[in-house]
Amino acid sequence: MAITKVVCGIIFKDDLVLICRRKPEKSLGGYWEFPGGKVEDGESYEESLLRELIEELNLKVEIKQHFFDTVHHYDNGAIKLISFIGETSGTVVESTDHDLVEWVKVSDLLNWKLASADVPIARALIEEKGK
Repeated sequence: MAITKVVCGIIFKDDLVLICRRKPEKSLGGYWEFPGGKVEDGESYEESLLRELIEELNLKVEIKQHFFDTVHHYDNGAIKLISFIGETSGTVVESTDHDLVEWVKVSDLLNWKLASADVPIARALIEEKGK
């Protein structure tokens, strides 16, 4: 079975990180996630993330560094989730894939109903930054 490559952004504004709740009608509807999406053929991970953030959130982000990769097996297939830390001074006005967005403290991330693939990234982030 092929593994789908997906990128996500751990986007900071001040000391808060952005999480987004998937619309109910979407796959994993109602779960919170770090925003991003599938890597398209011919794109670097960074290019893919910047494109997805513009498409989904109309949000410009400066990518600072690669953070953490994890592979997760869902019922409908496996994904490799590749995360990057970034910063923005922008605001999210609307989202195409999400019904809510929140800026939260890193230390509070596990209090949200995160998608399973995002949990290891949140744990690693808390370990590194949430102390």
